[in-house]
Amino acid sequence: MADLPSNETNDGTVVTEGYFEREVLLSRDETATFLRELADQIDAGTELTVSSDEWEIPFQYGEPIEVEVEFVGEREKELEIELEFEWAADGGTLNIE
Repeated sequence: MADLPSNETNDGTVVTEGYFEREVLLSRDETATFLRELADQIDAGTELTVSSDEWEIPFQYGEPIEVEVEFVGEREKELEIELEFEWAADGGTLNIE
């Protein structure tokens, strides 16, 4: 599980439907730990879980994984790296008998 550090505690809502978005600020060490945990899950298969103390998102994805790199070189430089995992269909097929 890729855990994001949190300052709050809650019931740990499991998010499986609807819309959910969180942005967190992490130290360099916390970011590296999160990315290693995420990479371990990607290496292990097509299921991953991202969580904090307040929420958890289990997700089964399909390939390919979209990686987007965006650089803004204006006054305040910024590098954004985004990973996008698409939901994996159940694999159900239509059978005609």
